[in-house]
Amino acid sequence: MASVTAFRRDAPVIVLTATTAFGLLLGWATYGLHGIAPLLDRATNSASTWIIWTAAAGALIRSRQLAIWGGALMMLATCGGYYTASTLGGTFGSGGLGTAAVWSVAGLAGGPLLGWAGWTVRRGRGDIRAVAGAVTTMVVLGEGLWFGLTLHYRGDAAVFLAVGALLTALLTAYLARAGAQRYWLCPVLAPVGGLAFHLAEKGILDGLLGSV
Repeated sequence: MASVTAFRRDAPVIVLTATTAFGLLLGWATYGLHGIAPLLDRATNSASTWIIWTAAAGALIRSRQLAIWGGALMMLATCGGYYTASTLGGTFGSGGLGTAAVWSVAGLAGGPLLGWAGWTVRRGRGDIRAVAGAVTTMVVLGEGLWFGLTLHYRGDAAVFLAVGALLTALLTAYLARAGAQRYWLCPVLAPVGGLAFHLAEKGILDGLLGSV
């Protein structure tokens, strides 16, 4: 009976349906939380929030391939949930379709990567686990740099950088306790990845959003 239950829980249709449903709820919730408080507004209007949850979902999925596919579907569903809520809330303007398309493409690129990263941190082998940990935290650090260096929101930047540093420390401690090889690569690579993410967000994503 236990093996049958485990099989059903790991069935691709169930896993992918669950990640899609969670993505829809996440997108809807992040839209609904806008305007409650300035810091909460920043947190719910950032790529970090969606991406960290995508990595968490990847960590819960047993199959690496399903974690990758689940990451893609979850990010697409999150965009769908967010912009559906925006439409029903009357805030989906004339440029909304282009913005939704840009974020959907970004989700298709980042979702599989973060789904893989979450899976690898928990179930991978060798040095790649520490690299995956850095991939997971670089998004928060990168957005902290974007808030500080590009938007000049110093308070928000300090919060995001602090959360990114704390998440990096927690993942490093987890990898060390799990016996991961060269777990120290996680805190070494995370700031480098954060800078790379910031530059990509500033040079590519902002450019695409500015053109729609």
